Amino acid sequence: MLLDAQMPDIDGFALAEQIQKDPGLLAVTIMMLTSAGHLGDAARCRDLGISAYLVKPVRQTELLDGICQVLNKIPTAKSIPLVTRHTLRENKHRSRVLLVEDNAVNQTLAARLLEKRGYSVIVAGNGGEAMEAFENNLFDVVLMDIQMPVMDGFKATAAIRAKEQLIGGHIPIIAMTAHALTGDQERCIAAGMDAYVSKPLRTSELFSTIESMLSNKDSATASDAASVAHPIVDRTQ
Repeated sequence: MLLDAQMPDIDGFALAEQIQKDPGLLAVTIMMLTSAGHLGDAARCRDLGISAYLVKPVRQTELLDGICQVLNKIPTAKSIPLVTRHTLRENKHRSRVLLVEDNAVNQTLAARLLEKRGYSVIVAGNGGEAMEAFENNLFDVVLMDIQMPVMDGFKATAAIRAKEQLIGGHIPIIAMTAHALTGDQERCIAAGMDAYVSKPLRTSELFSTIESMLSNKDSATASDAASVAHPIVDRTQ
């Protein structure tokens, strides 16, 4: 249940208190949305069993992340932290990025940008190192340079996709190239990559692309889980 904190007659907190007193609504998960946060609101949320407290305007991805987190909580846990914009950002910071780049300067710059944003980063200097890292670690997204020695980005992507055919899964791969030519994006997609950014990297484009890939990945995972756990029922039968 999504409650607005500021409402006439009965505000969100008063409504949440009434909900908690109704035995038939004890299983309802409540998220509070407010346009103006006040001191003590977090404590009131905890006292009333409210699971999340988000300040409006709420971004679409932020709301979706919040809903996913509160619905995935373990009911038997003794102490479950209140989900807020801050905790959502902290959880996002755990996303793991494999940065595949042979240029030392570009490695340092990109790694610093990603780490400052909060991502966990492992750097590989070529496609061969990328495959080794892929086999020994779990990643949420790959940033793949195209032009590299030993094994270029196309070959590394093909190797990763071949490996996934055996072990399952699909990790988003974002191509990076310093030579943006007509047809490059189509070639990257055809090679099994999911998105494309040109170098020098622009932070806004880089982060929006990464977050789009992570959002799509989470949506696909949730969709797959729902299709398995909740088969379609024809209620007309």
